[in-house]
Amino acid sequence: MKILLKNAKVFQPNTSLNGKRVDIKIRNGKVEEIGRNLDENGYRVIKSKNLCVSPGWFDFGAQANDPGFEHREDLQSLSNAAAHGGFTTIAPYPNTFPVTDTKAGIQYIINKTKDSIVEFFPIGAVTNVCEGMEITEMYDMREAGAIAFSDGKSSIQHSGVLMRALQYVKSFDGVILNKPLDHSLSGKGQMHEGETSTLLGLKGIPDIGETIQVQRDLSVLEYADSRLHFAHLSSKESVHLVKKAKKQGLKITASIPVLNLLFQDEDLEDFETNLKVMPPLRGKKDQKSLIKGLQENTIDCICSNHTPLETEQKDLEFPYAGFGASTIEYTFPIAWTALKEELDLSSLVEKFVTSSRKIFNLAVPVIEEGTVANITVFDPDMVWVPTAKGSLSKSRNCPVVGKELQGQVLGIINKGKTNL
Repeated sequence: MKILLKNAKVFQPNTSLNGKRVDIKIRNGKVEEIGRNLDENGYRVIKSKNLCVSPGWFDFGAQANDPGFEHREDLQSLSNAAAHGGFTTIAPYPNTFPVTDTKAGIQYIINKTKDSIVEFFPIGAVTNVCEGMEITEMYDMREAGAIAFSDGKSSIQHSGVLMRALQYVKSFDGVILNKPLDHSLSGKGQMHEGETSTLLGLKGIPDIGETIQVQRDLSVLEYADSRLHFAHLSSKESVHLVKKAKKQGLKITASIPVLNLLFQDEDLEDFETNLKVMPPLRGKKDQKSLIKGLQENTIDCICSNHTPLETEQKDLEFPYAGFGASTIEYTFPIAWTALKEELDLSSLVEKFVTSSRKIFNLAVPVIEEGTVANITVFDPDMVWVPTAKGSLSKSRNCPVVGKELQGQVLGIINKGKTNL
């Protein structure tokens, strides 16, 4: 591998390279030389009108589906899709079959992806089979390579279970991820409860179903004095509660799903099932609050919330369609299209590089001579239209296919491999 990244703007805060345009030579997977007007002879040159690079991006909370649901996505296709989206490292949820709730399950993912271009850090289940009842052997999974614990798309309903889980991981400074949703309030809702749901005649999912569990989780966290991450927040009140909790000094972090930045509940007026996601797309006030939360760093990072589903789960009338969208390939352009007037590019990239890793105490890669290359290459000015044919995910439930987006990932360099 001999690659020259030509005249690339570097996004790497707190280093001398940050904001500068340089040439970067990559040879045999390592950063060989950084400078200006470097000799191109013998190197494959990567150019773009506004070529940009940063340390590799990190996403967590994607659905791996392997083992058990490989027809939706397997670990190889997830790696390909993640790399296509600019992510050099991902931490998938444990909602597989069987559930990733044992040391053996963690080892399966790590061993099966050891030769992939993308590095995998599994998230282990908090409870057996993600049923929300019996705590798993989280310490054993941590020793096997799990970086955090969550029941993934299954919200932890029982307060006592959450408290015991938080107390358990405190002994090794672990973190619990929970998607806040009170099932007794969300019921069989199909979309955000509001004017649009009434207009469409669809059962609504009230935002109180999220915020009341955020309040509960914060109370339990304060008692347990541990670490908690709120995954996939969607409502204005939730952002307010997290902001208040951070000021109080609670060990809390939060992420939001990327689609909630670009779309609102009104976008469901044509019953687009690929926009039927969980948490649901909410109203304008909620969306504005999510953006403000990013600006103020109340919200730590943006996640793909990648949930691939087979066509048979989506090609149905809206009430019968499954929840989820295939998004990991398009997370950056979706986010940048939504935020280009609201957030500077450096801040957005920082959410993907640094803020996301800090939640899990992961080391942040650095671009400097002599290091193993862990780099994302992108052009924020490129305007393009995703196509189904261009997707590397096994599933096709992507709501931005055919829609104009700004910002394109050109590829990654990681683990001695590249997809540029």
